Amino acid sequence: MTEIDFGEISAYQRYKLMASLIVPRPIALVTTLGANGVVNAAPFSMFNMVGEDPPIVMLSINRLQDGRLKDTAANILASQQFVVHMTDEDMADKMHACGESFPADVSEIERVGLHTTPSHCIAPPRIVEAPVAFECVLHETLETPSRYVFIGRVLWLSARAGLVDTVAWRVDLRQYHPVGRFGASFYVKSNERFAIDGLDRESRSTAIDTI
Repeated sequence: MTEIDFGEISAYQRYKLMASLIVPRPIALVTTLGANGVVNAAPFSMFNMVGEDPPIVMLSINRLQDGRLKDTAANILASQQFVVHMTDEDMADKMHACGESFPADVSEIERVGLHTTPSHCIAPPRIVEAPVAFECVLHETLETPSRYVFIGRVLWLSARAGLVDTVAWRVDLRQYHPVGRFGASFYVKSNERFAIDGLDRESRSTAIDTI
């Protein structure tokens, strides 16, 4: 085994190891609304579900090298509202493009060719092309020297038609192809799924397609 004392290496070295080994990670494409009325969109892979009661998600946003806040973090602190979108293969290129650095008065949505529609419960709009959108309000905030960690409480879910069965409460994975972050600027697809339950591939295909 390679043994590494995290207390003896730099923050950058810790980041490289953790971001390259804790993979794949889900990607949150987050929309917020600036004080100037501009819709901001940015992707973050330090993101995940935290719990269901209350329904909360975690979003971790680092500071810029000069210590300034990214637009998403500044907007969340000011408005306490944001929308988390899951990214599928069809919109992966545009999601990645939203990660470029734009001035605060420029909307990434317009630059990359995405479109928005009003949210149900909060001011920031949601992205039409996204298969899933969680409307969130700020539930709790953790601040560290390098970043803000936002805990968002989900108020509303919008999902692409046919994706969610609200009678059986199941998701049709045949309609859902999210991408994950795999370190640096690499991504992975989620089409190759398998179950470890002793069943042959044909027998388990239906069970894993609808969960």
